Amino acid sequence: MGHPVERESGAAAGSELPPGQRLQRGWPVTHYGPVPKFRPERWEFRVFGATADGDKRTWNHEEFTALPYTTVVADLHCVTKFSMVGAEWGGIPARTILDLAPPAPDVTHVMVWAEYGFSSNLRLADFDSDRTLFATHKDGELLTAEHGFPVRLIVPHLYAWKGPKWVRGVEYMTADRRGFWEERGYHNIGDPWKEQRYSYQEGPGEGPEL
Repeated sequence: MGHPVERESGAAAGSELPPGQRLQRGWPVTHYGPVPKFRPERWEFRVFGATADGDKRTWNHEEFTALPYTTVVADLHCVTKFSMVGAEWGGIPARTILDLAPPAPDVTHVMVWAEYGFSSNLRLADFDSDRTLFATHKDGELLTAEHGFPVRLIVPHLYAWKGPKWVRGVEYMTADRRGFWEERGYHNIGDPWKEQRYSYQEGPGEGPEL
């Protein structure tokens, strides 16, 4: 398979880190809860919610990993203030999922669901970025279980918590609602260049309507 590479104009290209971040050598393991056991015969990726045709779409592991593969070179910025720069992520573009399972016209947000009911909400425009990727590989190697195998979401322009490990599906939504960490005090958008770490920093229009 072909592996086209794109490079971001961020720390990977030699510019400054986002405010409050420090350069990290290596890749620390950070997550909440235990590492799930991968059972390929039971694993499926599903798209549901406000789809264009009203139906859900599912792929088993073999089908999902056979989808078109690409690579993106991008930094990872953790809200705990470390940044890992210049990693090559390989996997399935989020736009491929949007093309294969289109959202309804009034969809504005998605909820990305992972193991143990973990979730992360994203604006559709962030999910639809040409750099948002369902990653299966880093630097040419399969992800380890501790780092999200078989699939983790990479959204390079947002803090890393917006891209969950152990992803199992995507819900299309016609209104925003907070995900796991967003319900626990983290910023609804999570832009590291604006240092959007916590919900108390949210301005008008940056959180779900009450």
